[in-house]
Amino acid sequence: MPRPVRIAEDVVPINEFKTNASKLINRMKETQRPMIITQNGRASAVLLTPEEFDALSSRGSFVEAVREGLADLEAGHTFTSAEVLAHVKAVLGR
Repeated sequence: MPRPVRIAEDVVPINEFKTNASKLINRMKETQRPMIITQNGRASAVLLTPEEFDALSSRGSFVEAVREGLADLEAGHTFTSAEVLAHVKAVLGR
């Protein structure tokens, strides 16, 4: 999970980022904090390490799967454990 952003260190104007991209990316990797890149004084992009991006993507997929499961539960689309076991046995030919 990314560490909280430190405004004084992690918000960078786009021109500074262009000039010092390699140095700033290395610093981001060391601190494990996302970097906010500004343009015309407003946030325009967030830079994450690949690991942080993967973790956020996985978390989003997990949350969506839980939502779908809860919606199925509310709609009554459920099976008993006996029904699931019978289906598995039928599929496996046992």
